[in-house]
Amino acid sequence: MMPATAKTAARTDDLSPLLRGAMVAGGTMLGLLSLLALIRAATGIAPAAPAAHDVAVAVHLASVLPAIPLGLYVLLTRKGGARHRLLGRVWMALMVSTALSALFIRQLNHGGFSWIHLFVPVTLAAAWAAIAAARAGDIAKHRRRLVAMFLGAMVVPGLFAFAPGRVMAIWAFG
Repeated sequence: MMPATAKTAARTDDLSPLLRGAMVAGGTMLGLLSLLALIRAATGIAPAAPAAHDVAVAVHLASVLPAIPLGLYVLLTRKGGARHRLLGRVWMALMVSTALSALFIRQLNHGGFSWIHLFVPVTLAAAWAAIAAARAGDIAKHRRRLVAMFLGAMVVPGLFAFAPGRVMAIWAFG
Protein backbone atom coordinates (compact mmCIF):
# COMPACT_ATOMS: atom_id res chain seq x y z
CA MET A 1 0.00 0.00 0.00
CA MET A 2 1.42 3.35 -1.05
CA PRO A 3 1.56 6.24 1.41
CA ALA A 4 -0.93 9.04 0.82
CA THR A 5 0.46 12.19 -0.72
CA ALA A 6 -0.68 15.67 0.23
CA LYS A 7 -2.96 15.76 -2.82
CA THR A 8 -4.67 12.43 -2.10
CA ALA A 9 -4.44 12.39 1.68
CA ALA A 10 -7.46 10.61 3.10
CA ARG A 11 -9.37 12.37 5.85
CA THR A 12 -12.02 11.14 8.18
CA ASP A 13 -12.26 14.24 10.40
CA ASP A 14 -13.53 16.61 7.72
CA LEU A 15 -16.98 17.13 9.30
CA SER A 16 -17.90 18.84 12.53
CA PRO A 17 -18.96 16.54 15.38
CA LEU A 18 -22.48 18.03 15.28
CA LEU A 19 -22.85 17.35 11.56
CA ARG A 20 -21.41 13.84 11.90
CA GLY A 21 -23.84 13.21 14.75
CA ALA A 22 -26.81 14.43 12.70
CA MET A 23 -25.81 12.20 9.80
CA VAL A 24 -25.26 9.15 12.00
CA ALA A 25 -28.49 9.73 13.95
CA GLY A 26 -30.62 10.40 10.87
CA GLY A 27 -29.09 7.61 8.80
CA THR A 28 -29.28 5.13 11.66
CA MET A 29 -32.90 5.97 12.45
CA LEU A 30 -33.88 5.69 8.80
CA GLY A 31 -31.90 2.46 8.40
CA LEU A 32 -33.40 0.83 11.50
CA LEU A 33 -36.95 1.82 10.57
CA SER A 34 -36.36 0.44 7.07
CA LEU A 35 -34.93 -2.78 8.47
CA LEU A 36 -37.95 -3.17 10.76
CA ALA A 37 -40.31 -2.64 7.81
CA LEU A 38 -38.45 -5.11 5.61
CA ILE A 39 -38.29 -7.79 8.30
CA ARG A 40 -42.00 -7.44 9.07
CA ALA A 41 -42.86 -7.58 5.34
CA ALA A 42 -40.57 -10.55 4.64
CA THR A 43 -41.88 -12.59 7.56
CA GLY A 44 -45.53 -11.88 6.76
CA ILE A 45 -46.14 -10.00 10.00
CA ALA A 46 -46.88 -6.74 8.20
CA PRO A 47 -50.15 -6.19 6.38
CA ALA A 48 -50.06 -6.18 2.59
CA ALA A 49 -49.22 -2.87 0.95
CA PRO A 50 -50.79 -2.90 -2.53
CA ALA A 51 -48.49 -0.14 -3.79
CA ALA A 52 -45.47 -2.34 -3.06
CA HIS A 53 -46.25 -4.33 -6.22
CA ASP A 54 -45.90 -1.22 -8.37
CA VAL A 55 -42.69 -1.34 -10.46
CA ALA A 56 -41.77 2.27 -9.62
CA VAL A 57 -42.08 1.58 -5.89
CA ALA A 58 -39.96 -1.57 -6.21
CA VAL A 59 -37.25 0.30 -8.16
CA HIS A 60 -37.41 3.16 -5.67
CA LEU A 61 -36.99 0.84 -2.66
CA ALA A 62 -34.28 -1.21 -4.39
CA SER A 63 -32.35 2.02 -5.02
CA VAL A 64 -32.84 3.86 -1.76
CA LEU A 65 -32.46 1.05 0.77
CA PRO A 66 -28.81 0.22 -0.04
CA ALA A 67 -28.08 3.95 -0.45
CA ILE A 68 -28.72 4.60 3.25
CA PRO A 69 -25.80 2.64 4.73
CA LEU A 70 -23.62 3.19 1.67
CA GLY A 71 -24.06 6.97 1.91
CA LEU A 72 -23.11 6.93 5.58
CA TYR A 73 -20.08 4.79 4.83
CA VAL A 74 -18.83 6.96 1.97
CA LEU A 75 -19.37 10.21 3.85
CA LEU A 76 -17.88 9.09 7.16
CA THR A 77 -14.85 7.05 6.10
CA ARG A 78 -11.51 7.84 4.44
CA LYS A 79 -11.68 10.06 1.38
CA GLY A 80 -9.64 10.43 -1.78
CA GLY A 81 -8.88 6.85 -2.74
CA ALA A 82 -10.16 4.63 -5.50
CA ARG A 83 -12.62 2.91 -3.13
CA HIS A 84 -14.11 6.26 -2.11
CA ARG A 85 -14.55 7.32 -5.73
CA LEU A 86 -16.06 3.98 -6.80
CA LEU A 87 -18.49 3.76 -3.88
CA GLY A 88 -19.32 7.44 -4.30
CA ARG A 89 -20.28 6.80 -7.92
CA VAL A 90 -22.43 3.83 -6.89
CA TRP A 91 -24.12 5.95 -4.19
CA MET A 92 -24.74 8.77 -6.67
CA ALA A 93 -26.26 6.32 -9.20
CA LEU A 94 -28.53 4.93 -6.47
CA MET A 95 -29.65 8.44 -5.49
CA VAL A 96 -30.38 9.45 -9.09
CA SER A 97 -32.30 6.20 -9.62
CA THR A 98 -34.23 6.85 -6.41
CA ALA A 99 -35.14 10.37 -7.53
CA LEU A 100 -36.15 9.39 -11.06
CA SER A 101 -38.24 6.44 -9.90
CA ALA A 102 -40.07 8.75 -7.47
CA LEU A 103 -41.51 10.60 -10.46
CA PHE A 104 -43.61 7.53 -11.22
CA ILE A 105 -44.91 7.02 -7.67
CA ARG A 106 -48.18 8.92 -7.45
CA GLN A 107 -50.60 6.80 -5.43
CA LEU A 108 -51.02 9.36 -2.65
CA ASN A 109 -52.20 12.29 -4.76
CA HIS A 110 -54.72 10.60 -7.09
CA GLY A 111 -52.18 10.25 -9.91
CA GLY A 112 -50.65 13.72 -9.56
CA PHE A 113 -47.45 15.01 -8.05
CA SER A 114 -47.39 15.86 -4.35
CA TRP A 115 -45.14 18.08 -2.25
CA ILE A 116 -42.75 15.16 -1.66
CA HIS A 117 -41.89 15.25 -5.36
CA LEU A 118 -40.10 18.57 -4.71
CA PHE A 119 -37.20 16.44 -3.50
CA VAL A 120 -36.69 15.04 -7.03
CA PRO A 121 -35.26 18.21 -8.61
CA VAL A 122 -33.45 19.01 -5.35
CA THR A 123 -31.73 15.60 -5.47
CA LEU A 124 -30.86 15.85 -9.14
CA ALA A 125 -29.52 19.41 -8.78
CA ALA A 126 -27.47 18.43 -5.72
CA ALA A 127 -26.03 15.44 -7.57
CA TRP A 128 -25.06 17.62 -10.53
CA ALA A 129 -23.52 20.29 -8.27
CA ALA A 130 -21.56 17.73 -6.23
CA ILE A 131 -20.13 16.08 -9.34
CA ALA A 132 -19.26 19.45 -10.88
CA ALA A 133 -17.50 20.56 -7.68
CA ALA A 134 -15.44 17.36 -7.55
CA ARG A 135 -14.45 17.65 -11.20
CA ALA A 136 -13.45 21.28 -10.63
CA GLY A 137 -11.28 20.21 -7.70
CA ASP A 138 -13.36 22.09 -5.12
CA ILE A 139 -13.48 19.28 -2.60
CA ALA A 140 -14.87 21.44 0.23
CA LYS A 141 -17.86 22.38 -1.93
CA HIS A 142 -18.19 18.75 -3.09
CA ARG A 143 -18.33 17.63 0.55
CA ARG A 144 -20.90 20.30 1.53
CA ARG A 145 -23.15 19.35 -1.38
CA LEU A 146 -23.03 15.65 -0.55
CA VAL A 147 -23.67 16.13 3.15
CA ALA A 148 -26.62 18.35 2.29
CA MET A 149 -27.80 15.76 -0.23
CA PHE A 150 -27.56 12.95 2.31
CA LEU A 151 -29.52 14.85 4.95
CA GLY A 152 -31.87 16.83 2.72
CA ALA A 153 -32.52 14.39 -0.11
CA MET A 154 -32.32 11.09 1.75
CA VAL A 155 -32.90 11.36 5.49
CA VAL A 156 -35.65 14.01 5.51
CA PRO A 157 -37.79 12.56 2.69
CA GLY A 158 -36.90 9.06 3.88
CA LEU A 159 -38.50 9.73 7.23
CA PHE A 160 -41.66 10.86 5.41
CA ALA A 161 -41.78 7.35 3.90
CA PHE A 162 -43.05 6.31 7.31
CA ALA A 163 -46.07 8.63 7.19
CA PRO A 164 -49.47 6.90 7.40
CA GLY A 165 -50.55 5.19 4.18
CA ARG A 166 -47.05 4.86 2.72
CA VAL A 167 -45.61 1.39 1.97
CA MET A 168 -42.86 1.61 4.58
CA ALA A 169 -45.30 2.82 7.26
CA ILE A 170 -47.69 -0.03 6.51
CA TRP A 171 -44.87 -2.54 6.71
CA ALA A 172 -43.23 -1.05 9.82
CA PHE A 173 -46.26 -0.17 11.91
CA GLY A 174 -49.14 -2.16 10.42
